[in-house]
Amino acid sequence: MAQDIQGAGSSAAAPLYQLWADAFGKAKGSKIAYQASGSSSGIRQIKEAKTDFGASDVALPASELKRHALLQFPSAISGVAVVYHLPGIKSQELRLTGDLLAQIFSGKITQWNDARLQSANPQLRLPAKAIEVLVREDGSGTTWNFSDYLSKVSTGWKAETGRDFVLRWQPHFRATKGSSGVAAALRKTPFSISYIDYNYVLQEKLDAAQLQNQDGKFVSPGGESFAAALNNSRWKAEGGFDETLTNQPGAKSWPITMGTFVILPQVTASPAQTRTALQFFTWAFMNGDRLVGAADFVRLPDAIQARIFRELNSVTTRDGKPLSFYQ
Repeated sequence: MAQDIQGAGSSAAAPLYQLWADAFGKAKGSKIAYQASGSSSGIRQIKEAKTDFGASDVALPASELKRHALLQFPSAISGVAVVYHLPGIKSQELRLTGDLLAQIFSGKITQWNDARLQSANPQLRLPAKAIEVLVREDGSGTTWNFSDYLSKVSTGWKAETGRDFVLRWQPHFRATKGSSGVAAALRKTPFSISYIDYNYVLQEKLDAAQLQNQDGKFVSPGGESFAAALNNSRWKAEGGFDETLTNQPGAKSWPITMGTFVILPQVTASPAQTRTALQFFTWAFMNGDRLVGAADFVRLPDAIQARIFRELNSVTTRDGKPLSFYQ
């Protein structure tokens, strides 16, 4: 019998999981309901067994997975884009370095025509306006990856702010919930800047900045630059996924590339639901590659998918029996 299941977590991954869920439902008859509640919420709910799978844009450490008897694997690759609303300046025209980003989001650069910003953008006439900084209020994997990148490229940011799902922002920054909330606030706020999951850039037609990568090249966010970062990482070389994909080497690499992850019970108290979740993601890897591109994500390399398939077979019931899920 078809079993309906629920997932919750990453707002970045929601468009992809919805496409997969719709196609899986038509093929297999199961309904996959997904709540884009943010990575922190997805992690909390799967730990508390309030959902059948959690989703996060940040990988949990092995020790935490073991403590809660959870299994984790990536589902696709995406990235965080820096977006802005600057009248008269088109998408991709603004160029930023990691150091400039760190100074803007720590409140040390407050004006668009600051000499440091103007020096990085001699081809632009930046306005003499205050920078309106928009940030995430909720626990977000997007925030975690954004702050992970800034911690790698700015010693000041690492010491003063660091990386986390929720950060202590400057009191005059405007905080909002969810990627959709950021997109809506950006459109309504001239002279603003923020960070957001790349698929929202395309869907909401937002203006995105070019960023300088580790090789000193200015690149634009997108499938090609996400794939370049992936291909220059240990993910591709070793078939693992234990490091973050931010600040990877390579002339074409996007500096804030990220994986998005699924979290399932390693030992399940709800075999029927977990079986359907395993079938769902196995089906998605086998049949859903074209939908990955349609949602503006990058598919996982074959070596990583092969590792995932092996690990999915390690899920057991509470009495220690392997959970057979092949259809």
